[in-house]
Amino acid sequence: MPDVPSEKALLAMSESDYMDAAQQAFFRDRLLALAKDCEQELADARQALQTPPQSDPLDAAADEEACRHQLRFLARRQALLGKIRQALRRLNQGDYGYCQISGEPIGLRRLLARPTTEYCAEVKTRLEANERHYAHSRTG
Repeated sequence: MPDVPSEKALLAMSESDYMDAAQQAFFRDRLLALAKDCEQELADARQALQTPPQSDPLDAAADEEACRHQLRFLARRQALLGKIRQALRRLNQGDYGYCQISGEPIGLRRLLARPTTEYCAEVKTRLEANERHYAHSRTG
C-alpha cells in the first residue's frame, strides 16, 4: 500500500503523477472519512427524530418545523452518502478523477474542494448552462 501524501504534498506532485497509487490512496482515505462522518450524522439525525419532543402543546409548531428541517437534512446527507459511494466505486474501477463525459482529468484542486465530483469544470459549467436554459425555456 502506498504512503498517503498530505494535501500539500499532493498539490506539489507533477501532472504525470495524476491519479497514481498515492493520489488514489489519498482520495480513498478522504472519501472513507467523509462517508464515516456522513453515516454518523445520519444516525444522529435519525435518533433525534425518534426522540419525541418534551415540550408543551404550544411548542408543537416549532417542533414540527424542526422535524421538517431534520428530514431535509437527512435527505441531503443520504444523497451525499450515495455520491460518496459512487465516487469510491469509480476509484475502485480506475475512473475516479476523470470527467464522466469528456474523459479529461478533473484536477486535484477541484477534487479537493468536491471529492465526489464527476465532471471537470468546463463540462460542469456547460451542464449548468444547459439546465438554466432548459428551466428558463420552460417558464417562458
